[in-house]
Amino acid sequence: MRNTAPHGLHVPPPKARPGEVSAFSALAIPPAGSVRCPDIAVDPRDIRDLPYELIRVLDEDHHAVGPWAPAVSPDLLRRGLRAMMLTRAYDERMLKAQRQGKTSFYVKCTGEEAVAVAQALALRADDMCFPTYRQQGLLITRGWPILDMMCQVFANTRDRLKGRQLPVMYSSREAGFFSISGNLATQTSQAVGWAMAAAYKNDPRIAATWVGDGASAEGDFHHALTFATVYQAPVVLNLVNNQWAISSFQGIAGGEKTTFAARAIGFAMPGLRVDGNDFLAVYAVTAWAAERARAGLGPTLIELFTYRASAHSTSDDPSKYRPADEAARWPLGDPIDRLKNHLIALGEWSEDRDRALQEELTQMVADTAKEAESYGTLDKGAAPSVKTMFEDVYKEMPWHLRRQRQELGV
Repeated sequence: MRNTAPHGLHVPPPKARPGEVSAFSALAIPPAGSVRCPDIAVDPRDIRDLPYELIRVLDEDHHAVGPWAPAVSPDLLRRGLRAMMLTRAYDERMLKAQRQGKTSFYVKCTGEEAVAVAQALALRADDMCFPTYRQQGLLITRGWPILDMMCQVFANTRDRLKGRQLPVMYSSREAGFFSISGNLATQTSQAVGWAMAAAYKNDPRIAATWVGDGASAEGDFHHALTFATVYQAPVVLNLVNNQWAISSFQGIAGGEKTTFAARAIGFAMPGLRVDGNDFLAVYAVTAWAAERARAGLGPTLIELFTYRASAHSTSDDPSKYRPADEAARWPLGDPIDRLKNHLIALGEWSEDRDRALQEELTQMVADTAKEAESYGTLDKGAAPSVKTMFEDVYKEMPWHLRRQRQELGV
């Protein structure tokens, strides 16, 4: 008889559970500026070490150091700080609105603001974005009115989507913001397809897409990687590893044994892993990948290593699956504070200016919310006309829809 142990089933356990102390001490966090920056034309086989590194620019003294430190103006940094602060103020206001019954659902991006904002600034304004539901900062950075975003969340009479989308599932052709889908990871294949079409038509624009660590286990994401590398599509594939899917930690999706950026190796594309709470590092890595795509050198997979400080959504209770103080123990800090401190270290910002801007943005968001609510909310006021549910599907409305609309008397 063979003396063998039973196989058993390995279910990756989180580092800490509710009531326990968060264990981030095992995280390998290299010093800022310690990771090399290759030329954009590098052969992916020559940078197979980078998916296992963590690209960082801001050091402990709030200075930008190392080969990835981007040459950006203080004005761009202030613009980034303002966009991140506005994104957070917007989130806070809309969460309150949901708790007051004015909308059914909301998703915050607290702690992840640098991902969307820095990447929006590193991309060109006409590049096409295929986001998931925690990139509201893309729209805000591109100057899209928060009034329009609020009206979509409230599904009121000013909602351009006429109440047909779940709240926060924004869409804006003008802002290059593809419609968010509740079916996760579909946007990755769509982004690659769009990029392939752009390359085929000699369109100079590139595509960028975002997916969470949990959704990266979906087949759509792997299909996207295959097509992107086979056809050298001009696309930046962003995987936001914020440590948690809706209730399972990132190890369930494959992050226990290796990094998510390492998936790029099997697809012969560059894989970069970046401190997602370091605005400058995110900007630099995205600019590198965008330049590579624009030069016809193909796709790049970026793992943005960050932390979801808030609940997954308003339908989630994170106290059920992680320690209550875990966000406060996250060793890479808060992206807004880190950029603020960098600007102060440069002599380009101050605590007084920061407080004044915070007050200005909070008041602006409050005033805008008041206007948005005047057009209707979930619990009161007007809503899109029922007749609109028959529109915008067919170029010419077929007879059976006309009959159904007539039967409803609309």
